[in-house]
Amino acid sequence: MVVERDFPGRRWLSVVLRSLHLAGVVLAGVGIFGNGTHMATGVVLMLLTGLALYGIDLWRHPDLWRELAGVFLLLKLIVLCAMLLVPDVAGLLFWLVLIASSVVSHAPRVFRHKRMLV
Repeated sequence: MVVERDFPGRRWLSVVLRSLHLAGVVLAGVGIFGNGTHMATGVVLMLLTGLALYGIDLWRHPDLWRELAGVFLLLKLIVLCAMLLVPDVAGLLFWLVLIASSVVSHAPRVFRHKRMLV
């Protein structure tokens, strides 16, 4: 049985957080491939908004952490930490996360919500 909870304003909060998350992607990209000054700011913004979005999604759908989408989200957050800790590979990790995120988020629902962990 699928359990989904909701709270007033959740949708708009998610929209704001996703918009800030995208701003973090742009800042990180400019920092990595441009002048380098905003890379950490962008990655931290992605981390914070990513954690907030994951928390909301997990509260709404408690089994998310067992599904491919939830496991992938945690992996993305780990890769973002790696970008901060090992900036020499941040460019490669940036493209890896960007492309993999696009694939997973646009994959069919059956794929994204496939149970990975028992």
